[in-house]
Amino acid sequence: MSYRPASLPIGVFDSGVGGLTVLRALREALPNESFLYLGDTARLPYGTKSAKTVERYASQAAQVLVDRGVKLLVLACNTVSAVAVEPLRARFRPLPVVGVVGPGAQAACDATQTGHILITATEGTIRGGAYERAIRQRRPDAVVVGQPCPLFVALAEEDWTRGEVPELAARRYLEPRLEADPQLDTVVLGCTHFPVLAGVVETVVGEGVRVVDSARTTAAAVSALLDTAGLHRDASSEPTLTLLATDDAERFARVGAVFLATSLRPEDVELVDL
Repeated sequence: MSYRPASLPIGVFDSGVGGLTVLRALREALPNESFLYLGDTARLPYGTKSAKTVERYASQAAQVLVDRGVKLLVLACNTVSAVAVEPLRARFRPLPVVGVVGPGAQAACDATQTGHILITATEGTIRGGAYERAIRQRRPDAVVVGQPCPLFVALAEEDWTRGEVPELAARRYLEPRLEADPQLDTVVLGCTHFPVLAGVVETVVGEGVRVVDSARTTAAAVSALLDTAGLHRDASSEPTLTLLATDDAERFARVGAVFLATSLRPEDVELVDL
């Protein structure tokens, strides 16, 4: 069966459901595109695994998407983006591979005026230093600090994204950083769970601080890449969305509905074995 590469879906991979915030941003930015999403829910979290293990898991998951036919691969996982972008590019060349760290770092550099940037993420991402390295590659004089916000993950998955509880958590994490550095003017949401808490973060940091959503900046990077490669899908037929998971379709649908901002049923999720 012949096809034009532009008609193929965009493959999106994450260790779980958090990457659905990236998928949501992609669908908003690219409404004519079809998407194939895989969440490796049987083996999460990736943040506690070694770099070699993360690379192996990511390669296995990416192979599933490639075998099904995709025109571009988005690594909607900060851990994978931090350690496996180049190995995956080498393995699947010439397939374009986009991670979330690079676009997020570039957006932070574009947003800041003072060069003082706060990275909010999981402990593993902060400890690995990927955002700090990516920002300093682009702006060597940047002052970059990291703030682990582990409670944000649980709040996002429980859909506690508004009100007193998430705001108290955000104040506990962010206010000491703001007080310690009055020049801090940019906050990066460096975990795919965090965009659903963007409103709370913006309330806490105030109008003088820019909040950078790595999901939206990744979507913009993908759109630009499709422009350059001439791979935009035409609108002659309805775009499709296929959701894959490696475990627990019921939980994937329940939690995923929060991140994707649309209702999902367990039968909407196809279980696959890696």
